[in-house]
Amino acid sequence: ALLRAIGTTPRQIRRSIATETLLVAPLAGAAGCLPGIALARWWFGRLKEKGAIPPPVDLSVSYIPLLAAVGTALLTALAAGYTAARRPSRMKPGQALSEASTERLRVGWIRTPLGIAAAVGGAVCAGLAASATGEDAANAALGVVMLFMLAVALLGPLVARACAALFGLPLRTAGASANLAAANSRTNARRLASAITPIVLAMAFSSVLVFMHTSEDRVASDQQKAGITADHIVTADAGLAPDAVRQAAHTSGVTSAVGLLKTSVLVPAGSGGDRRLEPASAQGVTGTARDLAHVQDLDVQDGALTLRPRQIALDANLARTAHVSVGDRLEIRLPDGTRTAPEVAATYGRGLGLSQVTLPGADLAGHVTAPFDTELWTKGGTPHSLAPLGTVLDRGDYTTARSLDRELNAWANTVMAAVLGGFAAVAAVNTLVMTVLDRRRELGTLRLIGSTHRQVMRMIRWEALLVALAGIGLGTGIAVATLVPMMNGLTGRSPYIPPLVYGSFAGSVLVLGLAATALPARAALRRP
Repeated sequence: ALLRAIGTTPRQIRRSIATETLLVAPLAGAAGCLPGIALARWWFGRLKEKGAIPPPVDLSVSYIPLLAAVGTALLTALAAGYTAARRPSRMKPGQALSEASTERLRVGWIRTPLGIAAAVGGAVCAGLAASATGEDAANAALGVVMLFMLAVALLGPLVARACAALFGLPLRTAGASANLAAANSRTNARRLASAITPIVLAMAFSSVLVFMHTSEDRVASDQQKAGITADHIVTADAGLAPDAVRQAAHTSGVTSAVGLLKTSVLVPAGSGGDRRLEPASAQGVTGTARDLAHVQDLDVQDGALTLRPRQIALDANLARTAHVSVGDRLEIRLPDGTRTAPEVAATYGRGLGLSQVTLPGADLAGHVTAPFDTELWTKGGTPHSLAPLGTVLDRGDYTTARSLDRELNAWANTVMAAVLGGFAAVAAVNTLVMTVLDRRRELGTLRLIGSTHRQVMRMIRWEALLVALAGIGLGTGIAVATLVPMMNGLTGRSPYIPPLVYGSFAGSVLVLGLAATALPARAALRRP
């Protein structure tokens, strides 16, 4: 506004903004590459330690992703700077000075319609996710979180005013400092929105990533506990002997013995033009359906598990995703890529904890690298009598071993949530610190008219609390709107949100918000 008042042209202002961006963005992007490479090496090393990456594979750091990252940062900064400078640079100097001193109340005619469209799109995606099943529900639910977060970013000032009005009601009765905090929040909605938006992003993304896994893990664990009825499970790294099932069946005390070849197959998912192949866990059974029922309770819901040649049984959620029912033929691809279309003989409810596809072992034998069973499930017998066949585990040991595999996914999701949440936390802290330091004159005026140091700090804390609660509430709402249809489609159950984990997320936001405002406010108040 001052530049316009002394005769600077709009083009000169925009060129000045672009020049500043060209000076700052490339250096910032290049500086970010170094911790990025360090994080990649740490991430890669941890995956190797956990067995997710084969030992011979090494990390390769190419210059192409680094250049792409720096270029993306530069283009984003240029676009943001141009967008922010466009309107002020075209205004009359007097009007620019007026708007620089007071916040513009009217909404933007570009971002507001886009924000409304994003909110409507999120609601539509939520409806689609609620009516879909399996991967279709998960894919639609991912659109929910993206669109709702976009809506919050675009409608930030309107959302901030609504939050200030809602949370400001109880503040009006909490004393002078709280009442002043509520008034400040209503008046400076744009400043409030810039602080709320990154908190919403952090809460929504972190909650979806972490609680998606906790929900799936809880369902899988419950299904394993209910579905594993075998007394002992024998495993071998190189595969069991070809006659292991026969030997186990003739072992003293064993009443049922079944061999399982654990692998995965590709199953069609989606409908219409979105038809695609999705991997599904599979088990090839060596033994009879009656023996399998003695060692596994798959919770058959429709049809009968017969284990006849060219017949399969599917998890009920997977069957709904593939749009098949008992008696239909489902075209799948076996591990070597062979196409086959077995008949669906049954659907069951415990595929997430056991296996999503069950079929005769003979139908798999010629389509895998090693046709030997990987696990042997027995009813009866003793660990000592079964020891010659391989490593003997009881139900608890087997469930623990399977949970270790899920821990890798949990760790990966947690790290990703920490990285994304960390980015958003840095943005939130920077915004809060800058907004407080930008209010030095306002805080000084409050002190000059008689407000005490304690009253001003109390007002700052109330404002920080309002920002944190608004961000937590909106982020939680977006996460719930995403997780409920997603988990209902994937597992048929509601999401599981551990109270301690959620409490740690909310507590971190509160601590960050209070610290990022209190510390710069103290520094600002120390200056005369």
